[in-house]
Amino acid sequence: MANANWPVYGEITGPVVMIGFGSIGRGTLPLLERHFKFDKSRMVVIDPRDADRKLLDERGIRFVQEAITTKNYRKVLKPLLTEGGGQGFCVNLSVDTGSLDLIKLCRELGVLYIDTVVEPWLGFYFDTKADNASRTNYALREAVREEKRGNPGGTTAVSCCGANPGMVSWFVKKALLNLADDLGLKYKEPSTGGREGWAKLMKKAGVKGIHIAERDTQRAKNPKPLNTFWNTWSVEGFISEGLQPSELGWGTHEKWMPRNARKHRKGSKAAIFLEQPGANTRVLTWCPTPGEQYGFLVTHNEAISISDYFTVRDKGGEVTYRPTCHYAYHPCNDAVLSLHEMFGAAGKAQPVQHVLDENELVDGVDELGVLLYGHKKNAYWYGSQLSLEEARKLAPYQNATGLQVTSAVLAGMVWALENPKAGIVETDEMDHRRCLEVQSPYLGPVKGYYTDWTPLEGRPGLFPEDIDKRDPWQFRNILVR
Repeated sequence: MANANWPVYGEITGPVVMIGFGSIGRGTLPLLERHFKFDKSRMVVIDPRDADRKLLDERGIRFVQEAITTKNYRKVLKPLLTEGGGQGFCVNLSVDTGSLDLIKLCRELGVLYIDTVVEPWLGFYFDTKADNASRTNYALREAVREEKRGNPGGTTAVSCCGANPGMVSWFVKKALLNLADDLGLKYKEPSTGGREGWAKLMKKAGVKGIHIAERDTQRAKNPKPLNTFWNTWSVEGFISEGLQPSELGWGTHEKWMPRNARKHRKGSKAAIFLEQPGANTRVLTWCPTPGEQYGFLVTHNEAISISDYFTVRDKGGEVTYRPTCHYAYHPCNDAVLSLHEMFGAAGKAQPVQHVLDENELVDGVDELGVLLYGHKKNAYWYGSQLSLEEARKLAPYQNATGLQVTSAVLAGMVWALENPKAGIVETDEMDHRRCLEVQSPYLGPVKGYYTDWTPLEGRPGLFPEDIDKRDPWQFRNILVR
């Protein structure tokens, strides 16, 4: 993939080690080739499966067929990340690889690091001996934040930098600035590291909460067979997070809490979780094309990190403002049907799991953005409306969903190269303008829309409902019970 018509953002002087070569790894590869100068003879891809090894062989890129485990990760990775000098870059796009341990190893070696999720080691998601609190993304995130507090600074490790978590945190800042301007607020844009300034601006704008509101309308050419799980991105990843407890950042405006909701005893306490799986928890939300819709409240790191980042505290440390934040995801129709089958079988995943690539899909759009709600203009959605057709034109080996992820990985890598001593960072803590500058060429239309829709529209209807008519934006009205 030639660099001729694409900007080269920097040089990776050491080895490039990509862990995982599934749908996201395949899609990331051509973006690395376009936008970075690096020695392909010093790139290594590691994956337990060799289904797409041909793409690597064609490029002269070394392939290691092996699973990275808690027992072998240091032995396998250390020589690969340090061989030949220069500063290496570890790109972790795999499942069942302990992100925190890999972050520690890379920083110990002076190697840059990026991932798209705080991934645990194999067995974590389905550990029947663990309680639900310990299986949450809150617990995974707190472990990384504890490491950040204990070892500040040092070599950059970017945590959770895909489409979401990742890109959506940059969208939140951009959407907040747009909203503040449209409300006529007087403010000075906070600096990249000015978390307190960003939080106070969101409070000033009157935002009660944020939905990561997504609708995937991509359609397959053929109907989904029975006893298979189809999706437009990692099936393993979706099942794993979908069977974790449903989680959300918990805002200060909330007056009601579900009976099966649980608070956390330690850490930031920015989130709660429900004693039920996220992929079987429905919420009401809104996206520009379909309008009002159901979404699944699947746990994601950004639901916690955004609520935490935009928290305002008084001088005594007490929380005076915090927005509610959660994912509200309507996946492609084949994935919805797959979930229906899986939960009908008591959560047992189908034996055949398949990611639909760009050649198996007919058309559709992945409309992924952030819905800031509860302010004087009611609600504002800002995000990417990337179609399958445009994704095909922009980059190979991926559909619209994949390109939103891989382009965020690209942006995060550029930022890390330009800020190599930033320590462990989440995307909320990065320069949203620079990251979106790099990513936007791959996102299709990126637009904002105001809507007068609220979760109370058309309710209670024909049947009685336990809703709060005084405040439309209470979670009580958003959660489908």
